[in-house]
Amino acid sequence: MVTMHRVAQEAGVSQSTVSHVINGTRVIAPETEAAVWRAISRTGYVHDSIARSLRTGSTQTVGLAISAISNPYFAEVVGAIERQVAEMRRTVLLVDTHDDPEQEFKAVQELIARRCDGVILAPSAAPEQTYELLERRNVPTVLVDRFSDTGTFAADSVGVHNLEPVAELVDHVAGRGHRRVAFIAGRPGLGTSRERLAGFELGVQRNNLDPDPDLVVVGGSDEASSCEAVTRVLALPDPPTAIVTGNNAMTIGAMRALANLDLRVPEDLGLVGFDDFPWASLFRPRLTVIAQPLTELGTCAATMLHQRIADPTLPARQVRLPATLKVRESAGHHSTNASPY
Repeated sequence: MVTMHRVAQEAGVSQSTVSHVINGTRVIAPETEAAVWRAISRTGYVHDSIARSLRTGSTQTVGLAISAISNPYFAEVVGAIERQVAEMRRTVLLVDTHDDPEQEFKAVQELIARRCDGVILAPSAAPEQTYELLERRNVPTVLVDRFSDTGTFAADSVGVHNLEPVAELVDHVAGRGHRRVAFIAGRPGLGTSRERLAGFELGVQRNNLDPDPDLVVVGGSDEASSCEAVTRVLALPDPPTAIVTGNNAMTIGAMRALANLDLRVPEDLGLVGFDDFPWASLFRPRLTVIAQPLTELGTCAATMLHQRIADPTLPARQVRLPATLKVRESAGHHSTNASPY
């Protein structure tokens, strides 16, 4: 079996230097670190991570509890977290919460059982039991995308500004002549849903739009629920001429509902939404959206957790990243003298 001593001989360094490179316990000159990793590759040395974790109390793993499958928006965030964690010589253990509180609790239990050094969590709509577990076990935690609404869980968190960007979407459609604007709201209980609804209400107020409560419908943060919600709101006696959606999945649901009704965007109905898509600028008409800095979001979450693990005494921090309005053609131009259909 190849030993650390053999790697040190191959690299021409001390055994302690090899240990520092592998464990990330001391800053090593770049050329020396590169020589050690080349020696590891040539000798086929495999580090005993279990023995090291018993010795140091660290598994060099980070748990990531997130709705990765049911919400494709998170894919880019997950990728950014994984890349940043790898740069810190750690490994990500990913568990899917399916945005379900019970599944979320079980997932975090599993990460704790595997002795992860810390957890990055995109909390569900009812995360109180999970918060209590993390706090009781004193697990370094960073909340990503969504913030704690309980006021009792003092965790680091990173997400985007939600209120003003949604208000800007309303400004945009109002500026194109729309007076009856509907909002497809996200799942109740999520901080992002609450903030984006508040942003829509702000936009309606400052543009003197029709504040009809029937124009706000819950889309459940998913495609199927959004499709049903859009179908309902378009069946109103006085339907909206434009729709604002609260996330990417609900935008897709809205587009499906419009296709089912043979309605065209923007000729028959304006459509704008929160979250950009890789294909949003290719769709015809190109979709006007709020774009989130997903790579920056994931990188920031991983960096904050690394800092929290290194210094558990840091005060809890909340980081808000900017979201950007990308104006394209899907809002159209509406004349108040013409029927939307």
